[in-house]
Amino acid sequence: MRWSSQPSWSGRSSWLVLGVLVLAQIGYPLTGGTDRARLTVVTVCLGYLLSVSHALLSRGPRVAAGLVLVTTGGGLAVEALGVATGVPFGGYAYSGELGPKLAGVPLVIPLAWTWMAWPAWLAAARLTRRRAGRVALAAVGLAGWDLFLDPQMVAEGYWSWRDPSPALPGVPDVPVSNYLGWLLFAVLLMALLGPVAGRAAGLAGDRDAPMYALYLWTYAGSVLAHAVFLGLPASAGWGGLAMAAVAGPLAVTLARRRRPRRSDAEPAAAPA
Repeated sequence: MRWSSQPSWSGRSSWLVLGVLVLAQIGYPLTGGTDRARLTVVTVCLGYLLSVSHALLSRGPRVAAGLVLVTTGGGLAVEALGVATGVPFGGYAYSGELGPKLAGVPLVIPLAWTWMAWPAWLAAARLTRRRAGRVALAAVGLAGWDLFLDPQMVAEGYWSWRDPSPALPGVPDVPVSNYLGWLLFAVLLMALLGPVAGRAAGLAGDRDAPMYALYLWTYAGSVLAHAVFLGLPASAGWGGLAMAAVAGPLAVTLARRRRPRRSDAEPAAAPA
């Protein structure tokens, strides 16, 4: 099944929210302190609104409800478990800068899981129809984002680890166990998302263009921000390598889709 390529109100609304989200992210390096923390919360809420509304408007209430149940509910559950026990990410704690908490977890944190889980899932659905391959690619696509996210948020003091070793070279404040925990839990999320959300969740189509743009913007914008504006060159490299596993093939696939066929671009030569 392929969704209609014609513009629609739902498509325009997704592009509009994406535009506001991009502007908010561009403003991140220009702020600091309390203003930056507030902008972070606003950015996550915009990302959550974008992903959930796109799921609802493009595929209906079952898919949107399944997305929220699996990724928001699952995100809260695993974060609460992690704060209480250190499993599966390692021992860590949140500061109070990201707003109200539930079970030691800022309420905005589960929203971030949903924000990036949906575009990662749709990117994987665009790249493969095989269920196992889709789950694997989507999990890598989501977990790869964390190689940007955690170093950036730890640098701001939004959370911290009790024992951040062993760590990746150049990123001393985040343990490797965190990234492995993200990958394992991302596999679980993506394995559940398809069955819970229903068949429509796995159908790639033209109306998913805002989500592809979100994923590719997150990749390119994160590399640029970490390397140039945030003083985190090592996480720019690690995150760039990890997310490229999905962002690269997605960009190539979309570029090929837009390239006109020879038969469409050139008139047939007249017979001699």
